[in-house]
Amino acid sequence: MQQPLVFFEDLGQMDYQAAWDYQTARHQALVAQKMAHRGDVPGSYPQEHALFLVEHPPVYTLGKSGSMDNLLLDENQLKARGIQFFPINRGGDITYHGPGQIVGYPILDLDCFFNDVHRYVRNIEEVIIRTLAEYGVKGERAAGYTGVWINSPNPLLPAVLSAKARKICAIGVHLSRWVSLHGWAFNVNTELSYFDNIVPCGIADENRTVSSLALELGHELSLEAVKQHILRHFSEVFECRIEHVTPASTISFV
Repeated sequence: MQQPLVFFEDLGQMDYQAAWDYQTARHQALVAQKMAHRGDVPGSYPQEHALFLVEHPPVYTLGKSGSMDNLLLDENQLKARGIQFFPINRGGDITYHGPGQIVGYPILDLDCFFNDVHRYVRNIEEVIIRTLAEYGVKGERAAGYTGVWINSPNPLLPAVLSAKARKICAIGVHLSRWVSLHGWAFNVNTELSYFDNIVPCGIADENRTVSSLALELGHELSLEAVKQHILRHFSEVFECRIEHVTPASTISFV
């Protein structure tokens, strides 16, 4: 059977609400198409799978299983710092999105790929692990946690930081009728001080912290080059074809 076709859109810099609305509309379209073809074999009818890559202005998002206690700022402090906050319907706890971070939103009908949510999350991790390897950085999984971590000592970092497990990519997803929503947040050139205002992913462990690819390498990266690695590895890991398309002109960019 032919590999699924995934339409890729680079959304550039976009307000979180606009991106959420955009991915939700695509998600609903895939679900509606499934309902219109109930009883048909998945993959036997057109299904417009999508992958969006985007940067957001500073924003904290809290998953449905998260705790408000993990947000360490009040409403006035958020406003003073120009940071938005959204409780959303993905899994996981609280995380940060901001400039220099590559956020990925795969909108996939998993009936056309595989029906296994754990495999889906492991696949996303694998995409980021392979992308890190392009830069000589060893990304790893951590037992009991989602996302991608760096456990290897790094002489470029202070010893106290180098000794910790450092999370470089957070993952939080939502599935409805096996159609995916939300995705990952990969710290590339991200300003990490924003994580000081939250308990990242609800993990209060002094032996764990966050990192970025720029911090690990000692210099900033071309986001466009990193995106190209992500797209290639996404195609390999999810065994799909990727077609680049221009985002709709109705999108509200920041």
